[in-house]
Amino acid sequence: MAKEKSTAKPSSRSIWSGSITIGLVNVPVKLYTMIRDQSFSFRLLHNVDGQPLKYERVCIRDEKVIDWKDTVKGYEIRKNEFIVFKKEELDAIRPESDERIKLDKFISLLSIDPVYFEKSYILVPDRSEEAYSLLMTVIRQEGKAGLGKVTLRTKEYPAIVYAYKGALILTTLHYANEVTNPVELEELTKLKNPSKNEMELAGKIIKELSGEFDITEYRDGYRERIEKLIQMKMKGEIFVAQVPKKEEVKELMVALQETIKQLAK
Repeated sequence: MAKEKSTAKPSSRSIWSGSITIGLVNVPVKLYTMIRDQSFSFRLLHNVDGQPLKYERVCIRDEKVIDWKDTVKGYEIRKNEFIVFKKEELDAIRPESDERIKLDKFISLLSIDPVYFEKSYILVPDRSEEAYSLLMTVIRQEGKAGLGKVTLRTKEYPAIVYAYKGALILTTLHYANEVTNPVELEELTKLKNPSKNEMELAGKIIKELSGEFDITEYRDGYRERIEKLIQMKMKGEIFVAQVPKKEEVKELMVALQETIKQLAK
């Protein structure tokens, strides 16, 4: 499989500025987007004339289009019954993590279950190069991650700060009550123990396919096919759609045995 060597270009504009605080230590930083979603964004068009559709804020009572300046935020407490909030009320209760990342403790990065990871961002010094360099170096040397909170847009997140490729990275986390416990799903309570033969064959397959993690080995095949289709349409070429053939579902032992034979070739 060909390797995808390119990486996303860094953003030219920060999305947040504040400080990392540890006790009385204060490190001003700016936050930049690290994860750049490369999926295609399609516009919804009118099928008659091919023009894009416009979405408007329409009041459900009088069916009038409402201007942004005439909107307020509300929380629905019962069907079509809302509590209205003024901007100054919401500003007054914003948490301190709106302007700073207060690190409460330092933990092993490996101690965090990956299921809690949400999104990563790049932290850069904001006229604080000396303090930033010290924090990054000591965190890397100790093999730790700082744990605290940060507020981005309208949500406060648990977050970790750690060293990665010459930078400090902020990764937001999910709260415990946002992550479903798999054992609560009924289907998982009915699982049967696999047989000894199945275990042996499955173990051989895993050993044969074991290797090192290298994300550049993977390419976005769907994106590449869309790009090819766009080029075809721009040139006026005809695309003939073909329905992919469904793979045959085989009995487990047969599938394991045939997989072993394939890997041996």
